[in-house]
Amino acid sequence: MADDTKKAQAWRLFDPIVTEAPGRRTNPWVEPGVFAPDYEVLQQLLGVPLLLDAATTSGVPALALDVWVAYELRRAGLEPDRVWPREEAPRVISQDVLDFVNGQTKQTANALRGRIAKGGSRNGGAASGNILGKNYLKQVDVILSHWSTGPEVLISTKRMDSSFGNNAANRVEESYGDAKNLRLRHPQAACGFVYGLRSTCWDQSLDKANWLVDLLTKLGREEDAYHAVALVVPEYSGPLPSADEAGADPDDEAPIDPSALAEPEPLVENDDGDDDAVVRQQLATLPSVTLRGDLVPHEISPERFFAVMLSKVLDHTPINYHVMARHLRNNPGVDLLAEQ
Repeated sequence: MADDTKKAQAWRLFDPIVTEAPGRRTNPWVEPGVFAPDYEVLQQLLGVPLLLDAATTSGVPALALDVWVAYELRRAGLEPDRVWPREEAPRVISQDVLDFVNGQTKQTANALRGRIAKGGSRNGGAASGNILGKNYLKQVDVILSHWSTGPEVLISTKRMDSSFGNNAANRVEESYGDAKNLRLRHPQAACGFVYGLRSTCWDQSLDKANWLVDLLTKLGREEDAYHAVALVVPEYSGPLPSADEAGADPDDEAPIDPSALAEPEPLVENDDGDDDAVVRQQLATLPSVTLRGDLVPHEISPERFFAVMLSKVLDHTPINYHVMARHLRNNPGVDLLAEQ
């Protein structure tokens, strides 16, 4: 329950960061083939788990990466409601369900939205995307999908801020098997991996950091693994939550139950009507997080990652699919979204 509450608190902060970001209305393609991620939004998102003192096992630190990756895919012009997690609850839901709800009368539509939000997977909504691979069900963090196409983007994220010697390598090694499991069932989907590694790894264990960078680079070169891999290196001061200091593993959680999907995060309500003011105050006091791009080789940079992933999506679909995404890529530097 505590973890769910932390996630609910985090979503209240994540949502305004991405929905009010100036960069969401700009074209991320600045030159032919050159994608410019919105790092300012990423820095703000990474500050949320620090503000909430959310341990790695709460899922909030990794969720910050998920929200940013999904934000960049929408910013690139992919259909907003097909990118999961969505910008509002339920975070995972079929677009066809949304189209059906939106086609009803206002009263009926509101009633259906309420049932979906409260009913979880039984009523079509979920908090996470679970995708069947060749041999097992896998929770995938960021997805682009529709019933008519199947999964088109499958991106897994991992986050490591401490205990580098114990767990950091395990997360990367496990990703090899996860990538093959997904690619064998969904060969046309663009598969990617985003790894967040705190800058203190270079200070505490330079050999481990260099080894991880090399492993991530090679992971993106495998024919049957990920199409692209990205490394994000946040730098911030201050102590970690006590659970992380004790060496908590971010993946210490129960296996996915194939018979059920996760329920949506609990709705957080404030009867005093001061909820927005509290959120604004929290956003104004976000801890400072910077990004060490100098530690990231180009081959595993977010710039290259998004360029490769988006090109895979567009190359694997007919020209009448993802029309806005094609317009943005074909007209770099032109803010077509701002013209709408």
